[in-house]
Amino acid sequence: MSRIGRKPIAIPAGVDVKIDGHHITVKGAKSTLELDFHPDISVKQEGAEIIVERPSDDKNHRALHGLTRALINNMVIGVSEGFTKNLEINGVGYRATKQGNKVIFNLGYSHPIEMAEPEGITIDVKDNVISVSGADKQLVGETAAKIRSLRVPDVYKGKGIKYAGEHLIIKEGKTGAKK
Repeated sequence: MSRIGRKPIAIPAGVDVKIDGHHITVKGAKSTLELDFHPDISVKQEGAEIIVERPSDDKNHRALHGLTRALINNMVIGVSEGFTKNLEINGVGYRATKQGNKVIFNLGYSHPIEMAEPEGITIDVKDNVISVSGADKQLVGETAAKIRSLRVPDVYKGKGIKYAGEHLIIKEGKTGAKK
């Protein structure tokens, strides 16, 4: 039995949930999110909880059970609290500035890189810290990954964009082999 799928999802105050067949809409203070889930999985609202059930113990149904519950839980958390990912810029001359709804990165290339904020995402820049926040967990993570991919941290010097709290393993270089 799926341990994740069996847990009921608590609906906090101020969050409105509408289930229409195999479509769920979660509306809160931050945003409105929608999801079309698999027709084999049943989702129902009982009081202030959402219950996700599956028809059988088939391997595919077990996988969909936990997935659907996790996606709906992320929607409920997203519209009530939101999600945030922080990135750090390391390197001499590497910086980011925000102009309107665009972020301009100077990352050691011959040209600055402009990136527009996706709809539903807010990007804040303070010193060398970039904060990506929004209601959709998947979109927040995808945007943070795109920003990181602009200049992946160098394995020899550690220069580049990394997630806050990410531990980099720095290689020794050529002088390490001579002993």
